[in-house]
Amino acid sequence: MKNWILFGLTAIAVFLLAMLAYTIMDRKTEARFAYQTKVSLEGIEPRDSIWGLNYPRQYQSYMKTQDTTFSSLYNTSALRSVLDDQPELVILWAGYAFSKDYNQPRGHAYAVTDVQNTLRIGSPMQAGDGVMPSTCWTCKSPDVPRLMSELGVTEYYSQKLSDFGSEVINPIGCADCHNPETMNLTITRPALIEAFEAMGKDINQASHQEMRSLVCAQCHVEYYFDKTKAGKENAQYLTFPWKDGMDVESVEAYFDNIDFADWIHPLSKARMLKAQHPDYELFTLGVHAKRGVSCADCHMPYKTEGGQKFTDHHIGSPLSNVENSCFVCHREKESDLLTDVYDRQRKIKEGTSKLQKLLAMAHIETAKAWELGATEAQMKDILMGIRHSQWRWDYAVASHGAAFHAPLETSRIVTSATGIAQETRIKLARLLADLGHNKPVDMPAFDKKTLQTYIGLDIPAEKAAKETFLDQVVPQWIKDGKARESKKEVNIISSR
Repeated sequence: MKNWILFGLTAIAVFLLAMLAYTIMDRKTEARFAYQTKVSLEGIEPRDSIWGLNYPRQYQSYMKTQDTTFSSLYNTSALRSVLDDQPELVILWAGYAFSKDYNQPRGHAYAVTDVQNTLRIGSPMQAGDGVMPSTCWTCKSPDVPRLMSELGVTEYYSQKLSDFGSEVINPIGCADCHNPETMNLTITRPALIEAFEAMGKDINQASHQEMRSLVCAQCHVEYYFDKTKAGKENAQYLTFPWKDGMDVESVEAYFDNIDFADWIHPLSKARMLKAQHPDYELFTLGVHAKRGVSCADCHMPYKTEGGQKFTDHHIGSPLSNVENSCFVCHREKESDLLTDVYDRQRKIKEGTSKLQKLLAMAHIETAKAWELGATEAQMKDILMGIRHSQWRWDYAVASHGAAFHAPLETSRIVTSATGIAQETRIKLARLLADLGHNKPVDMPAFDKKTLQTYIGLDIPAEKAAKETFLDQVVPQWIKDGKARESKKEVNIISSR
């Protein structure tokens, strides 16, 4: 009887080992044929669907950036108006396009669509119309490096956004970050290369791990449009203000030294700076960067499918994928990790919410001072205080994930900005008193509709024009773009 039991157990063990061996061989066979080259990628191919023929897993995971279901404590991948939630921003950005329309960012798949839909670009009905330069397309599409290659970098920066409506039709994708011949990570935006050169660095010396952040830093950074670049005066040349450093004070000093302003505020008359999204700059000041973690480690973690390990191109918040993103290094419970992240966000949000209200009031109070006859000399320090305080506030809030990437530095920035804002409002109160105004300045109701009307925006008219633009112009852009692409031959590699 014992022999039969032993025989049975041996047979089961042999069967299981055979199944294991078969599975290993099957996985090895699958690995060998997983990334068979089916098309030849030549030059700058902006269509992800073509790349997807060679790299189906990466392409399929990238397509998930269309998912808008993620939601955390303060953020979402859905289309949600920030101005509805924080109406005082209408006052902070009065005279700047963000006062019309500002939504939480959606996934990369919506990069081109969201530009077309926003009120910020206006509604240009034909090529050459509108106020926005072609430079605004720079981070939105792999069609941009294609255009730079075909036209020249300066020539690309010298057009209007509407000039390239039918040229920029593919959202952020494979060709933005990968060399099509080697699949190595590569820099396709000259502004990052030029910023490194300005700092005396050679980006070609970057390691592979550093490149896993630098390909993101092509776009997730602070930048401005230089209209005075020597030899390129007709261009709005994309430039990163890193020459003297990447921290908030160094960039502030850079802009002050060249007397740059993104716009003049119509209420306070202050020469304002608009922070874009200094994600990389603040990330480099946090603990994860100091320990060698890259952007891709958290936002594009490795995953396994069918025995194949690959980078997940469903780029988004690590909080939507804690198991693969965070648990590679961290061992605490998911609930504890989320609580820690949300506590940091909540504390910084408390400071920025108070600060942006102080700034909104300062702009309105400054307008009152001008109305009462204040002089340029009396207003000089006040205007600089508003400029510096709002710049620092914007630097903290415009950076996606700042409260997580570098909570100590972000808190320091918000604290310094709040101090400047409070000192500025004290100076304003004294000046208003000298001008005969010894009571609080009347404030409008702080809701989006009231404030947009208060600063002179006609949003119903803007929306009506946008509907016409989306109905008549955008479909033609897409049609013309698709027709152009259909003429480009795809080189199929025959299989034998």
